[in-house]
Amino acid sequence: MTGFSSFDLLPPILAAIEEAGYTTPTPIQEQAIPHLRDGRDLLGIAQTGTGKTAAFALPILDRLARRRVRPGSGQARALILTPTRELAAQIDASFATYGRRLNLSRAVVYGGVGQYPQVKSMGRGVDILTATPGRLLDLMNQGFVKLDRLEIFVLDEADRMLDMGFIHDIRMVISHLPVERQTLLFSATMPKEIAHLAQGLLSDPERVEAAPSATTAERVEQKVYFVDKGDKRAALIHLLRQESLTRALVFTRTKHGADKVVLDLEKHAIEADAIHGNKSQGARERALSRFRSGESRVLVATDIAARGIDVTGISHVINFDLPNEPESYVHRIGRTARAGREGVAISLCDATEVVFLRAIEKIIRIPIPVETQHPHHSEVAATARAIAAAPVQPQNRYARSSRPSRSPREPGAQERTQRSRVRADQPSAASPAAQRSAKPRSAPQPSAGHAPSSARPPMARRKRVD
Repeated sequence: MTGFSSFDLLPPILAAIEEAGYTTPTPIQEQAIPHLRDGRDLLGIAQTGTGKTAAFALPILDRLARRRVRPGSGQARALILTPTRELAAQIDASFATYGRRLNLSRAVVYGGVGQYPQVKSMGRGVDILTATPGRLLDLMNQGFVKLDRLEIFVLDEADRMLDMGFIHDIRMVISHLPVERQTLLFSATMPKEIAHLAQGLLSDPERVEAAPSATTAERVEQKVYFVDKGDKRAALIHLLRQESLTRALVFTRTKHGADKVVLDLEKHAIEADAIHGNKSQGARERALSRFRSGESRVLVATDIAARGIDVTGISHVINFDLPNEPESYVHRIGRTARAGREGVAISLCDATEVVFLRAIEKIIRIPIPVETQHPHHSEVAATARAIAAAPVQPQNRYARSSRPSRSPREPGAQERTQRSRVRADQPSAASPAAQRSAKPRSAPQPSAGHAPSSARPPMARRKRVD
């Protein structure tokens, strides 16, 4: 325990870390824990699977245990705000693991379930509250949660919060926090909106960065399969039947698409479950339980679960649909190769998704290798990628056309051009226009009692076809 003991954490915390089987701190832990032990604000940039949760959980547990304060009714001493229910449950489980010997109280607050147990747990106040923004604001508005005595605030997965449209809710929560507090912000990427939020939220923060922004895990072997859109399900089934695939997380772009993939896999005798925002919390927990136990070795998910699934032993991440937000690719494939293991990330890309592939390769700063040795390879999609990758040749607007043209000095050219213009202006004798112009028109005769009208008969009303 020489690695973690150097942080001067309490002996009960060090014992819990040893029982959990951890001996060496990860880079983000080595950088973050000393600053947090000193009470500094912190801006952490770390990709998923780098030990980020322990990086803030260990110093928070140490601080709360060293200074025992009884929280009031509805109060919390530390708040961890996170985007999804799964991630909230995962973070709470980490606090339970590392703080098992400290007797600190905890609560988890998220939507999709009844609020009564959450209200009851907050009745006497808690040391550590992990919450999603929507349900937290709901309970605050009802008067069941108060944050005016908060000591530590953690905004986790800030970029995902932004993607999911929680920025307004985050600002509402922040407006209820005391000025004197320690604030931590963690994000895998650093778009301008998050940088602006951090500037107003943090006070003279330390910045720690475990890897360059949007860097994919080193132990993930990445591949792209070019397939036709209609062959995607067949390609997926081909992959899932490989012996090397022991546990696979499959990502789709939509909830409906996830359900369709599960139904198709079941028709081919492949056990699978879906997890997405339309599923009840009970159904999501059952799906995760089956996936963890190995009862089903395939879990089909949307991006809402990309950062909330912490299952050991995921051998493959398969992008059935490429994400239209390139940052989501990083979070998706980070579900494999966790805790020093190796993993494989395979993306099925059709011709319409080449633009998404190019955006992903731009943000991760490396080209993804193409796998052609499979029965569903599509040259159409591969060609589309090659065309998208080819540099665009600038056009010279003043360049002379290479098309052969008749020289204006050629004998007879000018006369022929004039004659063609005359013929173009004059209607042919056999044409309807010529016949109409040759036929004399008579003046229209007004009928008695009516104003003169056009000699042309009224147009027949067209029947509308829907």
